Amino acid sequence: MPTTFSVNGNSVTLDVDPDMPLLWALRDHLKLTGTKYGCGIAQCGSCTIMLDGFATRSCVTAVGDVAGAEVQTIEGVKSAAARAVQEAWTTLNVAQCGYCQSGQVLVATELLENTPKPTDEEIDAAMGANICRCATYARIRKGIRAASDALEV
Repeated sequence: MPTTFSVNGNSVTLDVDPDMPLLWALRDHLKLTGTKYGCGIAQCGSCTIMLDGFATRSCVTAVGDVAGAEVQTIEGVKSAAARAVQEAWTTLNVAQCGYCQSGQVLVATELLENTPKPTDEEIDAAMGANICRCATYARIRKGIRAASDALEV
């Protein structure tokens, strides 16, 4: 049965198994490859997307569960917070290998949209469930601080 939802502001209808993980629908059917496969059990954060404005793990979210919803991937997130985070990431060279960074950026974006001036503890709590195998955690925190500062201008 086809499922219709919005991806990055565009309505899409996919005729796939409704139990298919959204991650594979995005990557294989919609060719949005910025969302990465990391662990497949919602533990690493590489597959993070925004679902109706909330950071969500797409590897454990079924296509059938997003009917009528708004999905934003790293390719389409455009809020002021997202732009500030992406600019800070680039300016500060936050990423090393970059594999986890789409998930990192989306979680940082959600954090700043809800907590514009987060403390180090709030940053650590928000970002703690996203694994960076290159261990760029100090740069990630610095990037979030820089994005926060940019948003207050």
